[in-house]
Amino acid sequence: MGTMPNPSSQKFRTYRDKLLIKQKSENTSERRGAEYELSLMENSHFIEVGGLLHHYHDSGPKNPKETILLIHGWDCWWMWWHHVIKALNAQGIRTVAYDMKGHGWSENDPNNHYHIDHFARDLDELVTKLGLENFHVAGFSFGPFVAIDYVTRYKNSVKSLLFFNFGYLPNNEIISKVAPTTINFMFNNLLRGLTWWLPAYVFARLVLSKNAVMKHDVLIAFESLGLCAPDAIEQTTQQISSMETTNALPDKVRAVKVPMTFVAGAGDSIMTCENAKKLQEMTQTGTYICVPDCGHLITLELPETASELVIQHIRSNS
Repeated sequence: MGTMPNPSSQKFRTYRDKLLIKQKSENTSERRGAEYELSLMENSHFIEVGGLLHHYHDSGPKNPKETILLIHGWDCWWMWWHHVIKALNAQGIRTVAYDMKGHGWSENDPNNHYHIDHFARDLDELVTKLGLENFHVAGFSFGPFVAIDYVTRYKNSVKSLLFFNFGYLPNNEIISKVAPTTINFMFNNLLRGLTWWLPAYVFARLVLSKNAVMKHDVLIAFESLGLCAPDAIEQTTQQISSMETTNALPDKVRAVKVPMTFVAGAGDSIMTCENAKKLQEMTQTGTYICVPDCGHLITLELPETASELVIQHIRSNS
């Protein structure tokens, strides 16, 4: 299906080869899932950023009404946005969803530098090379950290920011030391070692999601574990859990001059509505939305709701 982008990363080529095998499967669900992902790959591109090949998915009309850049979350990849991308493209909106280095189909950093400031620098180079102007940004979970660092440190023409499942987490010296060890053990040692998607889904369903997720989306989420560099998980966990990051966040959001929308799920046990509202109240330009019956994985568990919120946000800030 389609031609392979040139150049492309090894992770991309390996993933595509697996899909080509599944495309011939006698299992109808598996075959259709592979065909769908292969069709998405037709809008995949690669560009050198920070000396590494970065993957980005660029789709929508040739003369879009608006453009939005989509930033994935911690231990995730661009595919977490696939439902939102489809809905936005149907509304005449161009979407650019990319993989940060060490995630998804972007190359891993041989120097293992996975910090917010590195990701923000890469984003600035990506935006510059793609010639993006007057665009919106949506980020999920860890993505907003990168977005805020980018808009406050680099010259840009960002029109607005939309954040899913992002807020001001309580922190202290004990939490900042215990949290990284606990999270790294759970994701790098336990979940990463799984070869079957079901245990990972059970964990997500019990802890992260308040709604059932389609099996294909479960598999997409499961793939992100294997595609993410272990060092990226470890370093970003340490950074977002640090007291330095927690203490700096209020001043960072106050420095943002464009409209911001904070969206949280009422059932999110990680980034609660209270956490999101607390951070929104620290801003000069922020609004807040709490989504009932929603956990931490809004783009996969409530994709229609997530898509509509993005569309409403863009319309309100165009």
